[in-house]
Amino acid sequence: MIQFTRLISAAGRLREFNFRQFNKDNPASSGFSVDVVDDRGERIMFSMAREEKGWKIPGRKIPDWILSKEKMLGETIEEVTSIVRREA
Repeated sequence: MIQFTRLISAAGRLREFNFRQFNKDNPASSGFSVDVVDDRGERIMFSMAREEKGWKIPGRKIPDWILSKEKMLGETIEEVTSIVRREA
């Protein structure tokens, strides 16, 4: 299982995004759970799934400041997973 944290600027603040891979043994349903704290200190949890055009946040209502970083979050997942594959 891959777990990592990245600091990413979102909505004018530097925020800590925590990533955790799930279903590593089944690539067809593998993805990442992600969590981040909002301005009120409440943790927002969502998942990211790999699709044809990259990593996407499926279905759930997510604040716009997170959705605006969807591409960057997906690129971060790709960067870290490629490093892990090279080191394996």
